[in-house]
Amino acid sequence: MRKLALLLATSALSLGTAANAASIVGLVNTGVNPGTPGAADNSWTIGGGPAYAGTPINGAWLANSGVSQWLTPNPDGNVSLDPSLPGIYQYSLTFDLTGFNPASASFSGRFSVDNLVDNITLNGTPITGSGGSFNIWTAFSGSSGFNAGQNTLTFNVRNLAQNGGNPSGLRVEFLESNVTAVPEPASWAMMIMGFGLVGAAARRRQNVRVSFA
Repeated sequence: MRKLALLLATSALSLGTAANAASIVGLVNTGVNPGTPGAADNSWTIGGGPAYAGTPINGAWLANSGVSQWLTPNPDGNVSLDPSLPGIYQYSLTFDLTGFNPASASFSGRFSVDNLVDNITLNGTPITGSGGSFNIWTAFSGSSGFNAGQNTLTFNVRNLAQNGGNPSGLRVEFLESNVTAVPEPASWAMMIMGFGLVGAAARRRQNVRVSFA
């Protein structure tokens, strides 16, 4: 009986932890959905409107790859912008953590940008990562501030004013993410049963010792 109880409790704990650990679905690199140059990205937006997998891109930028592509405000990524005042572009991505424990969520990645990222926010709260340039990667990460349902990740990009030859864009790659699923009712029931049996076995053992004393 005691061995069975311990087995039930251990199995339930396993179901509720390691077995339910997963990557965060919805963290999509820029420019890969749909991945067609010049088309609007199906996952990322700019200020609520379309963000484009721009082509051609500035030759000084990191080259596009099959892992990620640059997103720009226009289908032609080499269009000159913001001739007299800095431009502010909010690139956003939404993902859903319904059925997962938001306190267990985390991610890390890297970005490249023209000209710079003022800040990155998760549901309006700043996370780690800012600055950057168009020919290097800059790290970013988030480990708190997640919601149990829909979440919004936003890169606030600033394009410095320049009269001519002044494109702007953002490129993001997620390197790692983790989140734990909320245990299903059957797992909780098994855990409670296991702990209950362990307690019953302990009380029975104590009673046996007392009767022989």
